[in-house]
Amino acid sequence: MSDASRALLDDLSRVLVRDLDAVSREVAAYADDAGPWRTMPGMGNCGGTLVLHLVGNVRHFVGAVLGSTGYVRDRELEFSRRDVPRDELQVQLRLTIVDVRATLAACDPSLLDGQFPVAVRDRHLTTRAFLLHLATHLTYHLGQLDAHRRIVTGDATGIDAVAIAPLIA
Repeated sequence: MSDASRALLDDLSRVLVRDLDAVSREVAAYADDAGPWRTMPGMGNCGGTLVLHLVGNVRHFVGAVLGSTGYVRDRELEFSRRDVPRDELQVQLRLTIVDVRATLAACDPSLLDGQFPVAVRDRHLTTRAFLLHLATHLTYHLGQLDAHRRIVTGDATGIDAVAIAPLIA
């Protein structure tokens, strides 16, 4: 086992968990259950849709594909489901964090240099490249969620989303 590859998996786990924790704090920062579902001019997705999409994306690619968790993704539902209470979103986020921690801790580091087990948009990437993509995809949507929450609530206060402290081993 390569120490550098094991360290990368551990770092990726910390980044994903940090950002999923930040998504959870964003959800909690809405004033009520309706807030995440408010649509705003110029924003393609409301906050609730972003949360469902992130949960589905990470649980599918990390949990199901790499960790064989049995999670079954319904991508269409991620974008069509509405009015999910914040408590349910929080439960889904906690389950996603469990999937990330368990899967990446158990993942054989040699997999990083191999091809990711499924093609994504008809492209094949190494597992290393795909996990890096997945982490940046999560952070991108976290920023969108933060903007949505600030607009909906009128509260410009940040939630310290990309703090460095959670990344320190």
